[in-house]
Amino acid sequence: MSDDLSRIADALERIAPAPASAPDWTAAEAFVWHTAPDRLDPVPEVARVELSLLVAVDRARNTLLENTLQFARGYPANNALLWGARGMGKSSLVKAVHAEVLRQGLGLKIVELSREDLPSIGRLLAHLRAARDHRFLLF
Repeated sequence: MSDDLSRIADALERIAPAPASAPDWTAAEAFVWHTAPDRLDPVPEVARVELSLLVAVDRARNTLLENTLQFARGYPANNALLWGARGMGKSSLVKAVHAEVLRQGLGLKIVELSREDLPSIGRLLAHLRAARDHRFLLF
């Protein structure tokens, strides 16, 4: 009987895992979202390039930077969709813009979400909404 109850409890955990506990937001400026179980892991050192080293993306860079700075200052901002083939520098651009925002003394956390974890974005957003003292850049 207790084995059956254990199996049922395990199955329920897989279907509806316990909510993720809030991370220590002071541990890092960057986090990675993982599922099974849901959690945000701090990334103490982000690999990134300088914004000035990104070439042939001037318009996208300027628009994304302006929009992100506006958002980090607490103003409304537009969502941004960067598209292109794998390896074209989308993540590099986002990380470089984030670094520039931090250099300007604005608090903004960056959260990486893998393609495989997109179905869990609702759970991630609910988790981030609870952190009212922070603004987040998701990529």
